[in-house]
Amino acid sequence: MSMEGHLSHEEYARFVRLSDKELARQCHAEAFHASGPGGQGVNTADSAVRMIHVPTGITVVSRESRSQLQNRERCLEKIHEELVRRARRPKKRKKTKPTKASIARRLDAKARRSQVKKLRRRADFD
Repeated sequence: MSMEGHLSHEEYARFVRLSDKELARQCHAEAFHASGPGGQGVNTADSAVRMIHVPTGITVVSRESRSQLQNRERCLEKIHEELVRRARRPKKRKKTKPTKASIARRLDAKARRSQVKKLRRRADFD
């Protein structure tokens, strides 16, 4: 598999269909001290989890709970949510460039307007 950015929505959809166990096997997880408020509850244990889905490069972090196990489960949920988001078929692009005919019409109208304004100018009498 290639890295993130080069996968199509169909390839992400294949990862969405994997079970939680299979998805977890494709991930690399590391625990660390959570930063921020929480005092001793945050500083005493490596309860925060950073998880990387290796095939796609999706990285998520969970530090909501003091339980490392719950944070791992939440990371898997976040990875699954991101896979679902990326698996959506992109919307069809709408053409926004003006057609050649509309450009020609606009330029023609500007030329006519220019002539009208030119006729309004006062002739210099010297």
